[in-house]
Amino acid sequence: MEPGTIDNLCILYQSPDFIVVNKHWDIRIDSKMWYETLTLQSQLKHRFPELADPDTYYGFSGALCVALNKAAAGSAYKCFKDRLVTKAYLALVRGHVDQSRMTIRYAIGKNTVEGMTHMMCIEGTEGCENPKPCQSELIVLEHGSYSGDPVTKVLLQPLTGRTHQLRVHCSAIGHPIVGDFTYSHKKDSGPYRMMLHAYYLRIPTSKELIEVCAPDPFVTALDGNWVPQRVVHRLDETIQELKDKAVQKGDVGQSQQAMPGDKGEEALSKAKSPELEEQRVQCEQWLAEWALE
Repeated sequence: MEPGTIDNLCILYQSPDFIVVNKHWDIRIDSKMWYETLTLQSQLKHRFPELADPDTYYGFSGALCVALNKAAAGSAYKCFKDRLVTKAYLALVRGHVDQSRMTIRYAIGKNTVEGMTHMMCIEGTEGCENPKPCQSELIVLEHGSYSGDPVTKVLLQPLTGRTHQLRVHCSAIGHPIVGDFTYSHKKDSGPYRMMLHAYYLRIPTSKELIEVCAPDPFVTALDGNWVPQRVVHRLDETIQELKDKAVQKGDVGQSQQAMPGDKGEEALSKAKSPELEEQRVQCEQWLAEWALE
């Protein structure tokens, strides 16, 4: 991807209620530093000066969705609360991952060790405070090399929304993300960026179905340091699997809401019950993790 400029914002999806952009890896969502004038927020203001409230952006690299009004934000929030959102990320990780698919279930908490309080950590490690259950799915796409070192191209799906979840989980299984200086214990400083990219996003809101794929930045044509050697799973087929599962999950959720009898009444009762504080916090975390993996 070419470097970010004020006028080259890439729009993946646009409607009266939502915009999905392909965020550049080298700019922040927003910044309070006077010298960082080029941000996603400034790009959006430049492209869409009519936006009334541009203060709700989060980010890093790849597909990122912005709700343009409160009603749209509420419908997206409900999708997160009901766990109907599907997110998938592409990454290059160090080493060759042996298993073609794996589920990573390390609980993640705040690191309280002096000098590491900006990091998260897995349960059982020194200084890990208040670890919460966490689950990520990893699918191997290709084995190859980056600058001569063995790496694996993977598709990652966070099934929970903890801070730095994918970065922490990849590091925990011994395959840190290429270019992740923090979770490689400050060793991986060579690459020009962290190789983590929001690739697929599906949000079945009551207003509309938002479903986008961002361009894949981890191809040799864009980065000659990456040399694929063996295909394990095809990306298009793997994404189709996720789509099929998401559609099935959505259909099940709708049928449960409309189901007559005891089970249907129980589902409606739960839907009407006051939202627990923990659930509210978790939903907000999911929204924050929309693009902050």
